[in-house]
Amino acid sequence: MSLITWLKDKFGGTVPLTETNMSVFADEYAVLVGDIYIREMAFLSAVNLVSKAVSKCEFKTYSNGKAVKGKEYYLWNVEPNKNQNSSEFIQKWIYTLMRNNECLIVEQGGELYVADSFHKKPYALYEDIFTDVTVKNFTFNRSFRQSEVLYFKLCECDTQKVIQGLYQSYSKLISYSMNSFQKTRGTKGILKIDAIPPAGTEEYKHFKDLTDNKLKEWLNGDNASLPLGNGQEWKELTQKTYSSESTRDIKALIDDVSDFTAKAFGIQPALLRGDVQGVSDALDNFLTFCIDPLVDMLQEEVNRKRYGFSEFTKGNFLKIDTKQVKHVDLLSVSGAIDKLIGSGAFCVNNILELVGEETIDEKWAWEHFITKNYMPFEEALKALKGGE
Repeated sequence: MSLITWLKDKFGGTVPLTETNMSVFADEYAVLVGDIYIREMAFLSAVNLVSKAVSKCEFKTYSNGKAVKGKEYYLWNVEPNKNQNSSEFIQKWIYTLMRNNECLIVEQGGELYVADSFHKKPYALYEDIFTDVTVKNFTFNRSFRQSEVLYFKLCECDTQKVIQGLYQSYSKLISYSMNSFQKTRGTKGILKIDAIPPAGTEEYKHFKDLTDNKLKEWLNGDNASLPLGNGQEWKELTQKTYSSESTRDIKALIDDVSDFTAKAFGIQPALLRGDVQGVSDALDNFLTFCIDPLVDMLQEEVNRKRYGFSEFTKGNFLKIDTKQVKHVDLLSVSGAIDKLIGSGAFCVNNILELVGEETIDEKWAWEHFITKNYMPFEEALKALKGGE
Protein backbone atom coordinates (compact mmCIF):
# COMPACT_ATOMS: atom_id res chain seq x y z
CA MET A 1 0.00 0.00 0.00
CA SER A 2 1.52 3.34 -1.09
CA LEU A 3 0.95 6.61 0.75
CA ILE A 4 -0.93 8.15 -2.19
CA THR A 5 -3.17 5.08 -2.52
CA TRP A 6 -3.91 5.16 1.19
CA LEU A 7 -4.76 8.87 1.07
CA LYS A 8 -7.14 8.39 -1.84
CA ASP A 9 -8.87 5.45 -0.13
CA LYS A 10 -9.15 7.33 3.16
CA PHE A 11 -10.24 10.73 1.91
CA GLY A 12 -11.58 10.01 -1.56
CA GLY A 13 -9.44 12.71 -3.14
CA THR A 14 -11.57 15.48 -1.54
CA VAL A 15 -8.89 16.87 0.79
CA PRO A 16 -6.19 19.14 -0.73
CA LEU A 17 -2.70 17.78 -0.07
CA THR A 18 -1.01 20.72 1.66
CA GLU A 19 2.29 20.47 3.55
CA THR A 20 0.45 20.47 6.89
CA ASN A 21 -2.14 17.76 6.29
CA MET A 22 0.39 15.67 4.35
CA SER A 23 2.46 15.55 7.54
CA VAL A 24 -0.60 14.52 9.57
CA PHE A 25 -1.62 11.93 7.00
CA ALA A 26 1.93 10.54 6.87
CA ASP A 27 1.92 10.06 10.66
CA GLU A 28 -1.40 8.21 10.49
CA TYR A 29 -0.10 6.13 7.59
CA ALA A 30 3.03 5.22 9.57
CA VAL A 31 0.86 4.04 12.48
CA LEU A 32 -1.29 2.00 10.06
CA VAL A 33 1.72 0.35 8.45
CA GLY A 34 3.27 -0.31 11.86
CA ASP A 35 0.08 -2.05 13.01
CA ILE A 36 0.07 -4.20 9.87
CA TYR A 37 3.70 -5.19 10.40
CA ILE A 38 3.06 -6.24 14.00
CA ARG A 39 0.11 -8.40 12.95
CA GLU A 40 1.95 -9.85 9.95
CA MET A 41 5.03 -10.61 12.03
CA ALA A 42 2.96 -12.73 14.41
CA PHE A 43 1.11 -14.46 11.58
CA LEU A 44 4.22 -15.17 9.49
CA SER A 45 6.05 -16.47 12.57
CA ALA A 46 3.23 -18.97 13.08
CA VAL A 47 3.23 -19.94 9.39
CA ASN A 48 7.00 -20.43 9.32
CA LEU A 49 6.91 -22.56 12.45
CA VAL A 50 4.17 -24.86 11.12
CA SER A 51 5.45 -25.06 7.53
CA LYS A 52 9.01 -25.82 8.59
CA ALA A 53 7.75 -28.54 10.92
CA VAL A 54 5.70 -30.14 8.12
CA SER A 55 8.62 -29.86 5.67
CA LYS A 56 10.76 -31.87 8.09
CA CYS A 57 8.23 -34.70 8.02
CA GLU A 58 8.85 -37.66 5.76
CA PHE A 59 6.04 -38.48 3.33
CA LYS A 60 6.27 -42.27 3.39
CA THR A 61 4.64 -44.26 0.59
CA TYR A 62 3.55 -47.86 1.07
CA SER A 63 2.92 -50.65 -1.40
CA ASN A 64 1.26 -53.83 -0.12
CA GLY A 65 1.84 -52.62 3.42
CA LYS A 66 5.61 -52.10 2.96
CA ALA A 67 7.43 -48.79 2.72
CA VAL A 68 8.77 -48.10 -0.77
CA LYS A 69 10.65 -45.19 -2.34
CA GLY A 70 9.35 -44.83 -5.87
CA LYS A 71 8.00 -42.03 -8.05
CA GLU A 72 5.29 -41.01 -5.57
CA TYR A 73 7.85 -40.82 -2.75
CA TYR A 74 10.13 -38.64 -4.91
CA LEU A 75 7.19 -36.40 -5.80
CA TRP A 76 6.33 -35.54 -2.19
CA ASN A 77 9.81 -35.55 -0.63
CA VAL A 78 12.09 -34.16 -3.35
CA GLU A 79 10.49 -32.53 -6.41
CA PRO A 80 6.74 -31.88 -6.67
CA ASN A 81 7.22 -29.82 -9.85
CA LYS A 82 10.01 -28.48 -12.04
CA ASN A 83 10.02 -25.06 -10.36
CA GLN A 84 9.93 -26.08 -6.68
CA ASN A 85 11.59 -28.53 -4.36
CA SER A 86 9.52 -30.19 -1.67
CA SER A 87 10.40 -27.65 1.05
CA GLU A 88 9.36 -24.69 -1.11
CA PHE A 89 6.21 -26.51 -2.18
CA ILE A 90 5.22 -27.29 1.42
CA GLN A 91 5.98 -23.72 2.54
CA LYS A 92 3.56 -22.35 -0.06
CA TRP A 93 1.05 -25.12 0.68
CA ILE A 94 0.89 -24.36 4.42
CA TYR A 95 1.08 -20.56 3.94
CA THR A 96 -1.88 -20.60 1.54
CA LEU A 97 -3.86 -22.89 3.84
CA MET A 98 -3.30 -20.73 6.93
CA ARG A 99 -3.74 -17.43 5.10
CA ASN A 100 -6.92 -18.30 3.18
CA ASN A 101 -8.27 -21.10 5.41
CA GLU A 102 -8.27 -23.28 2.27
CA CYS A 103 -5.81 -24.53 -0.31
CA LEU A 104 -6.07 -26.22 -3.69
CA ILE A 105 -3.43 -28.50 -5.24
CA VAL A 106 -3.81 -29.54 -8.88
CA GLU A 107 -1.87 -32.11 -10.89
CA GLN A 108 -0.62 -31.29 -14.36
CA GLY A 109 1.67 -33.56 -16.35
CA GLY A 110 2.45 -35.70 -13.31
CA GLU A 111 3.49 -32.67 -11.27
CA LEU A 112 1.80 -30.97 -8.31
CA TYR A 113 1.06 -27.23 -8.09
CA VAL A 114 -0.44 -25.08 -5.33
CA ALA A 115 -3.09 -22.79 -6.81
CA ASP A 116 -2.71 -19.08 -6.10
CA SER A 117 -6.42 -18.43 -6.67
CA PHE A 118 -9.57 -20.28 -7.68
CA HIS A 119 -13.35 -20.21 -7.47
CA LYS A 120 -15.23 -23.03 -5.81
CA LYS A 121 -18.83 -23.91 -6.58
CA PRO A 122 -20.07 -26.22 -3.81
CA TYR A 123 -22.77 -28.83 -4.19
CA ALA A 124 -24.55 -30.93 -1.58
CA LEU A 125 -25.00 -34.25 -3.42
CA TYR A 126 -22.58 -33.80 -6.33
CA GLU A 127 -18.90 -33.07 -6.65
CA ASP A 128 -17.77 -29.49 -6.06
CA ILE A 129 -16.49 -27.68 -9.14
CA PHE A 130 -13.36 -25.49 -9.22
CA THR A 131 -12.96 -22.85 -11.92
CA ASP A 132 -10.49 -20.05 -12.76
CA VAL A 133 -7.68 -22.05 -11.18
CA THR A 134 -4.54 -19.91 -11.41
CA VAL A 135 -0.92 -20.87 -10.71
CA LYS A 136 1.37 -17.82 -10.86
CA ASN A 137 0.61 -16.20 -14.25
CA PHE A 138 -1.15 -19.22 -15.78
CA THR A 139 -4.90 -19.84 -15.59
CA PHE A 140 -6.31 -23.22 -16.56
CA ASN A 141 -8.97 -22.95 -19.27
CA ARG A 142 -10.91 -25.85 -17.79
CA SER A 143 -12.81 -26.68 -14.62
CA PHE A 144 -11.83 -29.32 -12.08
CA ARG A 145 -14.08 -31.72 -10.18
CA GLN A 146 -13.49 -32.38 -6.49
CA SER A 147 -12.14 -35.85 -7.27
CA GLU A 148 -9.49 -34.38 -9.62
CA VAL A 149 -7.84 -32.07 -7.10
CA LEU A 150 -6.53 -32.03 -3.55
CA TYR A 151 -8.64 -29.56 -1.59
CA PHE A 152 -7.79 -28.70 2.02
CA LYS A 153 -9.80 -26.65 4.48
CA LEU A 154 -8.15 -25.70 7.75
CA CYS A 155 -11.21 -24.89 9.87
CA GLU A 156 -14.93 -24.34 9.48
CA CYS A 157 -14.44 -20.77 10.71
CA ASP A 158 -11.79 -18.53 9.13
CA THR A 159 -9.15 -18.27 11.87
CA GLN A 160 -7.29 -15.46 10.13
CA LYS A 161 -10.38 -13.22 10.08
CA VAL A 162 -10.93 -13.81 13.80
CA ILE A 163 -7.32 -12.84 14.52
CA GLN A 164 -7.61 -9.67 12.44
CA GLY A 165 -10.83 -8.68 14.20
CA LEU A 166 -9.24 -9.18 17.60
CA TYR A 167 -6.15 -7.24 16.61
CA GLN A 168 -8.14 -4.23 15.42
CA SER A 169 -9.21 -3.69 19.03
CA TYR A 170 -5.83 -4.57 20.50
CA SER A 171 -3.88 -2.31 18.14
CA LYS A 172 -5.48 0.75 19.77
CA LEU A 173 -3.90 -0.25 23.08
CA ILE A 174 -0.48 -0.68 21.43
CA SER A 175 -0.75 2.71 19.72
CA TYR A 176 -1.76 4.33 23.01
CA SER A 177 1.26 2.79 24.77
CA MET A 178 3.61 3.98 22.03
CA ASN A 179 2.19 7.51 22.20
CA SER A 180 2.51 7.53 25.98
CA PHE A 181 6.12 6.43 25.70
CA GLN A 182 6.85 9.21 23.20
CA LYS A 183 5.22 11.81 25.45
CA THR A 184 7.40 10.85 28.42
CA ARG A 185 10.50 11.27 26.23
CA GLY A 186 9.39 14.48 24.52
CA THR A 187 10.06 18.12 25.34
CA LYS A 188 7.37 20.81 25.48
CA GLY A 189 7.66 24.48 26.13
CA ILE A 190 6.32 27.97 25.55
CA LEU A 191 7.84 30.47 23.15
CA LYS A 192 7.22 33.98 24.46
CA ILE A 193 7.36 36.90 22.04
CA ASP A 194 6.37 40.52 22.48
CA ALA A 195 4.25 40.59 19.29
CA ILE A 196 3.62 38.45 16.23
CA PRO A 197 4.82 40.26 13.09
CA PRO A 198 2.18 41.12 10.47
CA ALA A 199 1.71 38.54 7.74
CA GLY A 200 3.56 39.19 4.52
CA THR A 201 6.38 41.13 6.12
CA GLU A 202 10.04 40.14 6.24
CA GLU A 203 9.84 39.86 10.04
CA TYR A 204 6.96 37.39 9.69
CA LYS A 205 9.10 35.18 7.40
CA HIS A 206 11.82 35.07 10.06
CA PHE A 207 9.20 34.27 12.68
CA LYS A 208 7.80 31.35 10.61
CA ASP A 209 11.32 30.07 10.00
CA LEU A 210 11.92 30.09 13.75
CA THR A 211 8.72 28.24 14.68
CA ASP A 212 8.61 25.81 11.75
CA ASN A 213 12.26 24.97 11.23
CA LYS A 214 14.81 26.21 13.75
CA LEU A 215 12.79 25.29 16.84
CA LYS A 216 12.12 21.80 15.50
CA GLU A 217 15.80 21.27 14.61
CA TRP A 218 16.79 22.43 18.08
CA LEU A 219 14.36 20.04 19.81
CA ASN A 220 15.33 17.05 17.64
CA GLY A 221 19.08 17.66 17.54
CA ASP A 222 21.55 16.13 19.96
CA ASN A 223 23.76 19.21 19.79
CA ALA A 224 22.03 22.36 18.59
CA SER A 225 21.54 26.02 19.42
CA LEU A 226 18.36 28.13 19.29
CA PRO A 227 18.86 31.69 18.05
CA LEU A 228 16.34 34.04 19.68
CA GLY A 229 15.87 37.74 18.98
CA ASN A 230 14.83 40.63 21.17
CA GLY A 231 11.53 40.04 22.94
CA GLN A 232 11.68 36.24 22.41
CA GLU A 233 12.03 33.71 25.22
CA TRP A 234 11.79 29.90 25.38
CA LYS A 235 10.55 28.23 28.57
CA GLU A 236 10.48 24.44 28.95
CA LEU A 237 7.30 23.19 30.64
CA THR A 238 8.20 19.68 31.76
CA GLN A 239 11.30 17.59 32.16
CA LYS A 240 11.67 14.16 30.58
CA THR A 241 10.56 11.34 32.88
CA TYR A 242 11.52 7.69 32.49
CA SER A 243 9.77 6.07 35.44
CA SER A 244 6.28 5.24 34.22
CA GLU A 245 6.72 3.92 30.68
CA SER A 246 9.21 1.47 29.17
CA THR A 247 9.80 -0.17 25.81
CA ARG A 248 9.49 -3.50 27.66
CA ASP A 249 5.83 -2.64 28.31
CA ILE A 250 5.28 -2.10 24.59
CA LYS A 251 7.11 -5.33 23.78
CA ALA A 252 4.85 -7.17 26.23
CA LEU A 253 1.81 -5.91 24.31
CA ILE A 254 3.34 -7.01 21.00
CA ASP A 255 4.07 -10.42 22.57
CA ASP A 256 0.38 -10.60 23.43
CA VAL A 257 -0.38 -10.35 19.70
CA SER A 258 1.92 -13.34 19.11
CA ASP A 259 0.27 -15.22 21.96
CA PHE A 260 -3.32 -15.00 20.71
CA THR A 261 -2.13 -15.69 17.15
CA ALA A 262 -0.37 -18.83 18.39
CA LYS A 263 -3.43 -19.98 20.34
CA ALA A 264 -5.63 -19.54 17.29
CA PHE A 265 -3.50 -22.02 15.32
CA GLY A 266 -2.91 -24.45 18.20
CA ILE A 267 0.71 -23.40 18.77
CA GLN A 268 2.27 -23.04 22.19
CA PRO A 269 2.86 -19.27 22.70
CA ALA A 270 6.32 -19.95 24.17
CA LEU A 271 7.47 -21.37 20.83
CA LEU A 272 6.31 -18.32 18.87
CA ARG A 273 7.98 -15.95 21.33
CA GLY A 274 11.20 -17.95 21.16
CA ASP A 275 11.33 -18.75 24.87
CA VAL A 276 13.94 -21.35 25.84
CA GLN A 277 12.56 -22.35 29.23
CA GLY A 278 10.16 -25.29 28.99
CA VAL A 279 10.68 -25.58 25.23
CA SER A 280 10.68 -29.40 25.33
CA ASP A 281 7.18 -29.58 26.83
CA ALA A 282 5.99 -26.82 24.52
CA LEU A 283 7.33 -28.70 21.49
CA ASP A 284 5.59 -31.92 22.55
CA ASN A 285 2.35 -29.98 22.94
CA PHE A 286 2.90 -28.33 19.54
CA LEU A 287 3.36 -31.71 17.87
CA THR A 288 0.36 -33.25 19.62
CA PHE A 289 -2.23 -30.52 19.16
CA CYS A 290 -1.05 -28.68 16.04
CA ILE A 291 1.18 -30.73 13.73
CA ASP A 292 -0.30 -34.23 14.23
CA PRO A 293 -3.93 -33.17 13.55
CA LEU A 294 -2.79 -31.06 10.58
CA VAL A 295 -0.78 -33.81 8.87
CA ASP A 296 -3.58 -36.28 9.61
CA MET A 297 -5.95 -34.05 7.64
CA LEU A 298 -3.40 -33.65 4.84
CA GLN A 299 -2.71 -37.36 4.42
CA GLU A 300 -6.42 -38.23 4.55
CA GLU A 301 -7.06 -36.00 1.54
CA VAL A 302 -4.07 -37.43 -0.34
CA ASN A 303 -5.07 -41.03 0.37
CA ARG A 304 -8.71 -40.67 -0.61
CA LYS A 305 -7.89 -38.81 -3.85
CA ARG A 306 -4.63 -40.35 -5.08
CA TYR A 307 -5.18 -43.92 -3.84
CA GLY A 308 -8.85 -44.51 -3.12
CA PHE A 309 -10.60 -47.27 -1.20
CA SER A 310 -9.50 -50.22 -3.33
CA GLU A 311 -5.81 -49.31 -3.23
CA PHE A 312 -5.94 -48.38 0.44
CA THR A 313 -7.33 -51.80 1.40
CA LYS A 314 -4.45 -53.42 -0.51
CA GLY A 315 -1.93 -51.62 1.67
CA ASN A 316 -1.15 -48.85 -0.82
CA PHE A 317 -1.23 -45.47 0.90
CA LEU A 318 0.76 -42.42 2.02
CA LYS A 319 1.71 -41.66 5.61
CA ILE A 320 3.26 -38.43 6.88
CA ASP A 321 5.80 -39.31 9.57
CA THR A 322 6.25 -36.53 12.14
CA LYS A 323 8.95 -38.25 14.23
CA GLN A 324 11.73 -36.29 12.50
CA VAL A 325 10.30 -32.90 13.49
CA LYS A 326 11.87 -33.03 16.93
CA HIS A 327 15.68 -33.08 17.07
CA VAL A 328 17.08 -36.19 18.76
CA ASP A 329 20.22 -35.94 20.90
CA LEU A 330 21.71 -39.44 20.73
CA LEU A 331 23.62 -39.12 24.01
CA SER A 332 20.51 -38.08 25.94
CA VAL A 333 18.35 -40.93 24.56
CA SER A 334 20.93 -43.72 24.55
CA GLY A 335 19.25 -45.43 27.51
CA ALA A 336 15.84 -45.28 25.82
CA ILE A 337 17.34 -46.69 22.60
CA ASP A 338 18.71 -49.65 24.56
CA LYS A 339 15.24 -50.32 26.01
CA LEU A 340 13.54 -50.05 22.61
CA ILE A 341 15.89 -52.60 21.06
CA GLY A 342 16.14 -54.86 24.12
CA SER A 343 12.36 -55.10 24.47
CA GLY A 344 11.99 -56.35 20.89
CA ALA A 345 9.69 -53.46 19.94
CA PHE A 346 12.12 -52.04 17.36
CA CYS A 347 15.00 -53.39 15.32
CA VAL A 348 18.35 -51.64 14.83
CA ASN A 349 17.34 -50.15 11.47
CA ASN A 350 14.08 -48.83 12.94
CA ILE A 351 16.10 -46.87 15.48
CA LEU A 352 18.52 -45.59 12.84
CA GLU A 353 15.62 -44.30 10.76
CA LEU A 354 14.09 -42.70 13.86
CA VAL A 355 17.26 -40.70 14.61
CA GLY A 356 17.83 -39.76 10.96
CA GLU A 357 20.76 -42.07 10.24
CA GLU A 358 21.32 -44.42 7.29
CA THR A 359 20.10 -47.99 7.73
CA ILE A 360 22.44 -50.98 7.68
CA ASP A 361 22.17 -53.29 4.67
CA GLU A 362 22.45 -56.48 6.73
CA LYS A 363 19.87 -59.11 7.59
CA TRP A 364 20.57 -58.96 11.32
CA ALA A 365 19.83 -55.18 11.36
CA TRP A 366 16.18 -55.96 10.53
CA GLU A 367 15.85 -58.67 13.18
CA HIS A 368 14.23 -58.01 16.57
CA PHE A 369 16.11 -58.87 19.77
CA ILE A 370 14.96 -59.30 23.35
CA THR A 371 17.03 -59.50 26.54
CA LYS A 372 16.95 -62.63 28.70
CA ASN A 373 15.27 -60.89 31.65
CA TYR A 374 12.05 -60.64 29.59
CA MET A 375 9.79 -63.71 29.91
CA PRO A 376 6.10 -64.60 30.10
CA PHE A 377 4.50 -64.21 33.57
CA GLU A 378 3.73 -67.94 33.77
CA GLU A 379 7.38 -68.84 33.20
CA ALA A 380 8.44 -66.36 35.90
CA LEU A 381 6.10 -68.10 38.41
CA LYS A 382 7.49 -71.52 37.48
CA ALA A 383 11.02 -70.24 38.00
CA LEU A 384 10.12 -68.93 41.45
CA LYS A 385 8.49 -72.21 42.50
CA GLY A 386 11.49 -74.16 41.22
CA GLY A 387 13.83 -72.12 43.37
CA GLU A 388 15.64 -70.53 40.44
